[in-house]
Amino acid sequence: MCDYRAMRTAELTQGAVESRDGTSIGYWKAGQGPAVVVLHGSMESARSHTLLAEALAGDFTVYLPDRRGRGLSGPHRPGHTVRTEVEDLEAVLNAAGADCAFGVSAGGAVVLEAARTLRGLQKVALYEPAIVDNPTPHREWLLRFDREVAEGNLAGAMVTSMYGLQLAPAFLKVVPRRLMTRITEKMLVKDERQAGPDAITMRKLAPTIHYEGALIAELAGTFEAFRDVSADVLLMGGSKGLAALKPWRDTLEKVLPHCRRVEFDGLDHGGSSDPGGINPSGSAEAVGRVADELKSFFKRS
Repeated sequence: MCDYRAMRTAELTQGAVESRDGTSIGYWKAGQGPAVVVLHGSMESARSHTLLAEALAGDFTVYLPDRRGRGLSGPHRPGHTVRTEVEDLEAVLNAAGADCAFGVSAGGAVVLEAARTLRGLQKVALYEPAIVDNPTPHREWLLRFDREVAEGNLAGAMVTSMYGLQLAPAFLKVVPRRLMTRITEKMLVKDERQAGPDAITMRKLAPTIHYEGALIAELAGTFEAFRDVSADVLLMGGSKGLAALKPWRDTLEKVLPHCRRVEFDGLDHGGSSDPGGINPSGSAEAVGRVADELKSFFKRS
């Protein structure tokens, strides 16, 4: 079992690689041993999996890249697609000499697409990958999201994305949108007040949601394509995770040729991520449970 007392002891160092289009993709690195690349999800950055990296660092060299528009990495460019995300991941995999990767939510969708299209990935682990059946609803909410961002209404845009991505608990669906927007703005202000000078705040992350929605829409309904994945896949989720994604994990489990399924009792969509900020229900214990599964899965025979 993961020793929670050992967390927060591994030293994190910075590095960077250049993606195919010349964009710099920065990463944090910790540990020693075979390389594993960890790709974060929406409204997260590389540092959102610091605890996980430290839990794995005794057995693996863990790479935590910032996806575009965040932290150490360069901005999104026109024409950004899922292929761009895969090329960014490929650059880190090549630099690390890694044949193992772990992806969360939208990051999990990127890792799975990389396993389908790149040579060399031997083992991929996914936590609630954001792959769904129908692109239309995501294209629709993105129109309103983009308009609200252009108007400077980031709180309203975040509310739009919360409903569009089906992140809102059922009881919040009866709360008037105007009130939800005011609550969200207060949350953004509080997050900025508590953040350090170089912190990647929720307000800074909010515009990146556009690319997450576009990514989900692009990959929607592509389940049959993943029959071509030759890598071993560890497909994970939580009993309190996003209900909208669980049926599609069932579908992925059926189409992936080499798949093992793990559902964590009591964990939600942020089970692998550091607690705090956008993940207030997270815990070191939850991260440790995910880390234990990853250690077993990525272990060399």
